[in-house]
Amino acid sequence: MVDQQTWNAARLIPTSGINGAEEQERRATSALLAVMSAVREFARSVLGPLGAPAGAVETFIEVPFDLADGRRIFPDGLIRVKRGTKVWTALVEVKTGANTLTTEQLEQYLDVARDRGYDYLITISNELPAAAGTHPTPVDKRKLKKVSLQHYSWTEILSLAVLQRQFRGVADPDQSWILGELIRYLEHPKSGAMEFDDMGASWVPLRDAVASGTLRANDKTATDVALRFDALLRFASLRLGRQLGTEVIPVLTRAESDNPALRTSALASRLVSEGVLVGELRIPNAVSPLKVTADLRASKVTCSFEIDAPREGRPLTRINWLLRQLKSAPDMTRVEAFALRSRVATAELLRDVREAPAKLIGEPGKELKSFTVACTFPMGAKRGTGRGAFIDSVLHAVESTYEDIGQALKPWSAAPPRLRSQEDVEVDTSVDEALVSTALSSVDESTEG
Repeated sequence: MVDQQTWNAARLIPTSGINGAEEQERRATSALLAVMSAVREFARSVLGPLGAPAGAVETFIEVPFDLADGRRIFPDGLIRVKRGTKVWTALVEVKTGANTLTTEQLEQYLDVARDRGYDYLITISNELPAAAGTHPTPVDKRKLKKVSLQHYSWTEILSLAVLQRQFRGVADPDQSWILGELIRYLEHPKSGAMEFDDMGASWVPLRDAVASGTLRANDKTATDVALRFDALLRFASLRLGRQLGTEVIPVLTRAESDNPALRTSALASRLVSEGVLVGELRIPNAVSPLKVTADLRASKVTCSFEIDAPREGRPLTRINWLLRQLKSAPDMTRVEAFALRSRVATAELLRDVREAPAKLIGEPGKELKSFTVACTFPMGAKRGTGRGAFIDSVLHAVESTYEDIGQALKPWSAAPPRLRSQEDVEVDTSVDEALVSTALSSVDESTEG
């Protein structure tokens, strides 16, 4: 009798039988679009931000279109959403594995969408742009006057599916199961929906140039690695958000959001001058953004949170307030205390502060205003993933720091005022009791505090 443990469970979307990139793309496209038409909540999470109405979703694959020159093209898919008299339509182009989108193909599809009055061209691939809202493939901007272009990475699609099923919910149990089958499929290595796994060809030359001190301001490798680092931060935010069931996003200024080149230029300049890559992730309800600093000269990755100190109490009381929140944090966590009107911080390891909290008090009489809590990890050097890789060291640093520190830190809030009782009134016992009125008055001082 065959051992049942060796049997393969039947799957709605099997990974067996995938032979080559073309079959991989066709199956991924069909699976995704079919689930979108079946699970309305998931379709809304993908299409709602693009302006699609909350209506019935129809999906098609390999729809043929004839061009003016007699050629026929086949976009990977088409999505049509109807609600009342409104019809919203998008063409879909999909790449899996290491395949990338091409400008010529996208511009052809944009022309087709424009000629037929379609609203969007949606592209899906493993390419992860450095900034949200940007596209990994350059196209003629004149072709975007009447048709919008939206890119999703497979990581984003997987994250949206997990968030919808595990945290936001799917009303129908059967539809929830169907969405779960899509998640299972996309997480399988054969699906071609890969995670961020390469820092690019510029990583090793740049790493060596930083180590030798020969990196120059006009070195193209600095810009390339800056773009890849921001893409890594986006991937880290999607992965952490998938685990937390919420939206985690990289922090950008308004100017950087409007012009991503500003962020890339600033990051590359700092890489040249200081040998560091720096970014921040915004996590809902965390005390501050999670700051990520990769120091290529020191081969260290540091992640930190900032937290305001209580606005009342002695310095030692404020330090003990922080220590209570860090009771489960690693001993090698670094704690920095900043005093009011002082540019110099007092820094100590958490293990030493636990034994002697007063070590964090710098100048006597100075009021503590804030703390920085940081964890430092060894930085991987390899460009890919796995043991000793830069990508994995950053992901481990981000997730460990949030688990050990970020989710434990809460901002200080003042206690609500208490109604005073008769016993709270302070009486001068040196005065004759007959001359003292013990009736409670609004000008009496409380014995508390």
